[in-house]
Amino acid sequence: MRTDRPAGVLFDVDGTLVDTTYLHTVSWWEALRQTGQPVPMATVHRSIGMGSDKLLDHLLGPERDRDADGKLRDAHDTLYAEYWERLTPLPGAADLLRACAERGLRVVLATSASEPEVGALRRALAVDDVIDTVTSSADAKQSKPAPDILVAALDQSGLAAERVVFVGDSVWDVAAAGKLDIPCVGLTCGGTSRGELAGAGAVAVYDDPAALLATLDDSAVTRPR
Repeated sequence: MRTDRPAGVLFDVDGTLVDTTYLHTVSWWEALRQTGQPVPMATVHRSIGMGSDKLLDHLLGPERDRDADGKLRDAHDTLYAEYWERLTPLPGAADLLRACAERGLRVVLATSASEPEVGALRRALAVDDVIDTVTSSADAKQSKPAPDILVAALDQSGLAAERVVFVGDSVWDVAAAGKLDIPCVGLTCGGTSRGELAGAGAVAVYDDPAALLATLDDSAVTRPR
């Protein structure tokens, strides 16, 4: 094994490893509808990947009355929780994590999901034996596109920014990684197009974890920096 390869891989989880992007979209759409603030579902989808605070700013405007934000978040969380026992890994997700670990890379789940959500995501993936570090929303003051969750992932895993690659599915993932000069590999399985991810600065774009796994040894994930 080469010793000059990156020391670890940071993975976003929602929409990258587990098929949740559209579940979050529907849950936010319904939460907004219930509170009399309807937003087209396509517009909601474009915001998934941000934290709830920035998502609501993006959808409703930063000058809105924020008194209803807590009710909106609670409604989303309740609606989304109905899917937890049916969460499904995206194609090749578990095998990709295992392949990274087999190559000596530390596998880090850099997610800003809440701790209960993280538990549901980990159960869906069923690869705890190869995961080195997992973050949650409690580890970041600001959500993506701020890089706080990636900073927390680096701190907790003992990795340096210059020795990792981030794998994500949204332009917000690419933006967060760029603020730390971390290469971001984009996956289109969260519903964001190849052109959008590349345009945001992704160093490479694949359809899903299985597609990245198929060329893993020739990818940025294992390429020396």
